[in-house]
Amino acid sequence: MKFRRLGRSGLQVSEIAYGNWVTHGAQIDDGRAMECVHAALDAGITTFDTADMYADTAAETVLGKALQGERRESLVISTKVFFPTGPGPNDGGLSRKHITEAVNGSLTRLRTDYIDLYQTHRFDERTPLEETLRTFDDLVRQGKVLYIGVSEWTADQIARAVKLTGRLGLERLVSNQPQYSMLWRVIEPEIVPLCEREGIGQIVWSPLAQGVLTGKYLPGQPPPAGSRATDEAGARWVKDFLRDELLERVQQLAPIARELDLTPAQLAVAWTLQNPSVAAAIVGASRPEQIRDSAKAAGVRIDPTVMQRIDTVLGPVVERDPAKVDSAE
Repeated sequence: MKFRRLGRSGLQVSEIAYGNWVTHGAQIDDGRAMECVHAALDAGITTFDTADMYADTAAETVLGKALQGERRESLVISTKVFFPTGPGPNDGGLSRKHITEAVNGSLTRLRTDYIDLYQTHRFDERTPLEETLRTFDDLVRQGKVLYIGVSEWTADQIARAVKLTGRLGLERLVSNQPQYSMLWRVIEPEIVPLCEREGIGQIVWSPLAQGVLTGKYLPGQPPPAGSRATDEAGARWVKDFLRDELLERVQQLAPIARELDLTPAQLAVAWTLQNPSVAAAIVGASRPEQIRDSAKAAGVRIDPTVMQRIDTVLGPVVERDPAKVDSAE
């Protein structure tokens, strides 16, 4: 496993991070989840990503159980706050009340005294930004959180936060967690340049474009049984990628992967890591062999000429519109 600094901080994260968004507490049972986490640890992965709302908080509970007995200092545990975790009007968002209660819940479920990286899951238009940032600053001073970041904020929202933390002398953001893949490059025009200037690293999710970049979805054919596209919860995320023109172009990546002695999944993950702003790529797994396969993308370097071939193959099916950053609730 290789490691990178997260933005301008001193924190080192594994190039491959293990995420449990749609798996733990939902798609797979706890026994299989334990196997996947242990496979990740065996592969040298030290960075684990979750969120309080995944599987209605169950994902944090499963991850906390799976990591019990591991040397805490060797792990980087990241979780997020924003989406509702209860029925009340204060059970979501980024108010001082909800953040304070949410972090305490996450600490309990994760069975830890502190969270390495705490991120806002989305931007909250209803709460003053200063209230959110001051609360995050308080959590760092209390020792409950070590580093702070955001997820799926627009460049303008990130810039506002950077300016405010600087003016008020508050803890600075060190990370952004956006969707990023060969097919989804909406962060490149605005967010990446801003974050590079401000020392904010990218921990990217869905480097496989919801599994499409594995090549398992074939043009003109129904999705394979058991795939995310056949799952009620996951289908809405993958449906926009299931266009024949796009799937035909993805199939043309397979020969490139073979030339590099990589699987299509490894090529897709390694592609995201060619961007120097990316500190880590988050991958999930429903089987241990999947995480072992993805972990082999760490340290892979792709020649610029091959990167250009990939751009040529994918051409017009790549989404680059910065307006499609999912910052809305």
